[in-house]
Amino acid sequence: MNDDILSLPAPKADARLAYGRDANQFLDLRIAHGKGLHSAAVCLHGGYWRAKYDLEYMGHLCAALTAQGVTTANVEYRRVGNAGGGWPGSFADVRSAYQYVVQNAGRYGIDAKRVMAVGHSAGGQLALCLAAHEEVRAAVSLAGVVDLQRAYELQLSNDAVAEFLGGTPKEVADHYREADPMRLAIKPRQYLLHGLKDQDVPPELSQNYARAKTNEDVHLTMIERAAHFELVDPRSGAWRDVEKIMMEATALRH
Repeated sequence: MNDDILSLPAPKADARLAYGRDANQFLDLRIAHGKGLHSAAVCLHGGYWRAKYDLEYMGHLCAALTAQGVTTANVEYRRVGNAGGGWPGSFADVRSAYQYVVQNAGRYGIDAKRVMAVGHSAGGQLALCLAAHEEVRAAVSLAGVVDLQRAYELQLSNDAVAEFLGGTPKEVADHYREADPMRLAIKPRQYLLHGLKDQDVPPELSQNYARAKTNEDVHLTMIERAAHFELVDPRSGAWRDVEKIMMEATALRH
């Protein structure tokens, strides 16, 4: 499976809602049908935090989850190349989007106590950071850039980490401390999924994270034949594993 999902139109969302005043502060809402309140997923796209990549490809994952009874909010946020993008602006947007979903949960039939964070690639970092600061039910990282120090050392995607955080670990040590999930205390359950054939984000990042976070509720699943985009492609062979874990995350009870 290649990255053709980046150009494949996703099923239409039910509504595009602004959570802020900037043109990039919006989310695409897909509302689950059926009686009662539904769990929800705040979904965060990747692209190494850069403005050239947007939320559209995550619409496929969101539509598939919504078909299983999960209301989804596919979040756009300011990125590197947008005014205010990068750290901390991108994360501030993600928090605002999450808070918008929770504050308007009743309007859209969402159980505010069952909202999880889901992130792909760079969105995995944002999802775990969100779980460190907000009361999400669970956090799911799909091929996530979850070890920023190692990603910086590997100079992934032409030094994307330094570009996102505004410099090297020595120059902006506070940003690395604030943004790297490896350095944050995260209480909710965390699910990390990574394909062993991923050539965009090395599988070792998720493996390093799981080894380091033995004092937290971290569940790691390595998918043998999956590459980077297969984890967000409902047509892929990896999707059954991804969907199973995300449905487990939505069903968690306190």
